[in-house]
Amino acid sequence: MTDTTIARPPRILYIITTLHISGPSLQVILLTASMRDAGYETILVTGSTPGDNFKTLAAHYDIEPVIVDSLARSYNPVQHIRAFYSLYRTIKDCAPDIVHTHTTTAGFWGRMAARLAGVPVIVHTLHVHPFQGRYTHFSTYVFIVAERLSALVSHNVITLSETLRRELTDTHHIVPRRWLTVLPVGYDLGIFAQTQRNGGTFRRTFNLPPYAPLVGIVGRLMPVKNHALFLEAAASVKQALPDVHFVIVGDGELRTALKAQADSLGLSDSITFTGWVQEMAEVYSDLDVLVISSHSEGTPVPIIEALAAGCPVVATNVGGVSDLLAWTGCEMVHPGDAPALADAIQHTLKRGHTPEPARTMMMSRYHIGRLAQDLDGLYRGLLARYAHRQKQ
Repeated sequence: MTDTTIARPPRILYIITTLHISGPSLQVILLTASMRDAGYETILVTGSTPGDNFKTLAAHYDIEPVIVDSLARSYNPVQHIRAFYSLYRTIKDCAPDIVHTHTTTAGFWGRMAARLAGVPVIVHTLHVHPFQGRYTHFSTYVFIVAERLSALVSHNVITLSETLRRELTDTHHIVPRRWLTVLPVGYDLGIFAQTQRNGGTFRRTFNLPPYAPLVGIVGRLMPVKNHALFLEAAASVKQALPDVHFVIVGDGELRTALKAQADSLGLSDSITFTGWVQEMAEVYSDLDVLVISSHSEGTPVPIIEALAAGCPVVATNVGGVSDLLAWTGCEMVHPGDAPALADAIQHTLKRGHTPEPARTMMMSRYHIGRLAQDLDGLYRGLLARYAHRQKQ
């Protein structure tokens, strides 16, 4: 086993299934950089990630991921066996003191391989509500069983909010409370907090109406994000406020279907599909309302970024959304309720938003510096516990 008393800094191996553009991927990249700056040796391991991904962002933080080609979302059992073996070999070669996994596939096989390799501390972060709205009933059952099994070889499981903690412990019985730590996410929010409202750059870049109310949604175009609900609500808002304009920021498998739905709802002249946008602070600067319409969420990054930038939010009350919005004055609606979502958007456009209270909360609670400090305490406590066990 790794000797945690040697002079070198503790070595952390972060493992995530892919670096697709997503909250977990962003979180892992920032942690790899931040914990390195905090005095740890850090290594990021991920599967090959075709298409839209955060590899450029990783390079920006001077991170060169270790690629395990067999690590991927797959229903092929042979692929999973290869991923397990490759992760085991990678862990043995890197000899980490801590393995910290993220996302389901990497979380299961990474933890199993770490236990077999004798890693002193094994930690996993569960980013999302346990699979509600994401998979079939059978797949959901399989994933919950996998999470329960891999929790048994974990020294700690991290979740992002009190709401998610209750789901994990009381509803799905994935992990006992004594093994669970609530640590809100942390992001690099400085640029958002410094963003001027209504800067106009995003509107000019995409030739959007300069003075029309602008309502947007940010995220991968995939079923769980329920962009279809956003479009239904948008059609209702358009009837009440003819000058309003909508933007869908992001890309994904449902782009063609969503464009067809927008056309069928009479929104073709009132909506812009931007694809992925690199300068997100400029997006939030010009949005009058950010909408989250998801079936399921963990702790959505766009909500944190938008509020840090002073942009109000309307969201479906799922997963950890209520933990983010409960004290901000922003409106939440039941998932799937298009009329309620439309009403909340109109109400927010009419009443305006006082940004400072929510911005201050986001900066104090969800900045990457705070998360790095919290994780430093958790890691060192777990390493000390391991060292104590070795002496007994």
